[in-house]
Amino acid sequence: MKIGPKYKIAKRLGAPIFEKTQTQKFELSLARSQGARRSRRPGQMSDYKRQLIEKQKMRFTYGVSEKQLRRYVDEAVEKSNQPVALLMDRLESRLDNVIYRMGLAKTRRLARQVVSHGHICVNGKKMTIPSHRVKKDDVISIREGSRQTGLFVDLKEKHEAAALPSWVTFDVKKMEGTMKSAPVYNPAENMFDPEQVMEYYSR
Repeated sequence: MKIGPKYKIAKRLGAPIFEKTQTQKFELSLARSQGARRSRRPGQMSDYKRQLIEKQKMRFTYGVSEKQLRRYVDEAVEKSNQPVALLMDRLESRLDNVIYRMGLAKTRRLARQVVSHGHICVNGKKMTIPSHRVKKDDVISIREGSRQTGLFVDLKEKHEAAALPSWVTFDVKKMEGTMKSAPVYNPAENMFDPEQVMEYYSR
């Protein structure tokens, strides 16, 4: 998914949603622009605009298209009386996100490339679809032919097992891991409000 100028997008949304914007320089720039905006335009943001911003934050965080996110939301509303939890479960169980959570890529964007380029197997079969839904007990492994590439050659030295969320495991020696339970949604981790996203799509 082509995104565009990340710095400008993050500034417009008022949150460092991309890795390159998670710096002190960006924070200072954002604080200055928000201060100037408040002095120029008194008044409150409309509900629609607030919901739109939260939706865009979610989209860019997970790197999904508008069409994909709409499909995930519709599925969550249709299948559950707790649609926010199901929506977050669907986003977190994407293969590219699971690869990111396992510590095999520093960013979700890189994780998407890792999957698309055929470096990952799910239950022993090569998988090249980043949006593939990983299920409980699925085994995610680095393809044998990819283990000595530049992406993974020093993984044993750099992998931080302590940083993994509780619902995934990864064994660096075996170069494989599992999703041992459904993803656990932690609101404190996110820079967006999924409730506002659901409100946006309920209009």
